[in-house]
Amino acid sequence: MPIPMAGADGRTAAEPVSAIAYTTLMAAFPAGVAVVTAADEDGRQYGMTCTAVSSVSVSPPTLLVCMQRSSRTLAVLNGTGNFAVNLLDDQARTVAELFASRKPDRFEHVSWTTRPGCGGPHLEQDAHSIADCRVTGSVKVADHVVVFGEVFRVTTEDDTRPRPLVYGMREYWSLGSTGAAPEHCAPQPGEPLDSDTETTR
Repeated sequence: MPIPMAGADGRTAAEPVSAIAYTTLMAAFPAGVAVVTAADEDGRQYGMTCTAVSSVSVSPPTLLVCMQRSSRTLAVLNGTGNFAVNLLDDQARTVAELFASRKPDRFEHVSWTTRPGCGGPHLEQDAHSIADCRVTGSVKVADHVVVFGEVFRVTTEDDTRPRPLVYGMREYWSLGSTGAAPEHCAPQPGEPLDSDTETTR
């Protein structure tokens, strides 16, 4: 087997793996499911399902979301400078699928609220926690944009332990009330969740 050679910049000069190999790799790394929402200056709502959410810093409290460059939700939050991250509970699989679709009327099929100063629409009946964020920066990476958001408000369910909806191995799961072994959530085999599928208003 030939040994990959390092280029002039010290990086290994090897070809990237195939898209199938990469998506198979990442499918084995389960992640929580969220709906990122934003509203434009006219109050129109936009949102998309996203599993590419990560904590960045505690001080200041900052998270990141990864979105396709073509995302209309991305365009709106870049324009307003605000967005909300709705972390879905384990009963909200249909909401995850709705916001991963291209249905134009998705906000008519869910219960949502908004209030002055919030980052974006809140899906309070389907999310165990919601983070309101202000955009503090972004980085373009290939066909995606990594958006950094400083969290200025957190809304959680009262007196209940979160039961997050998780996506991995191309199936939905629940961590359950104890955080122990996952409880299966009636998967739809062969239908991977595209964490960056644009699901505009």
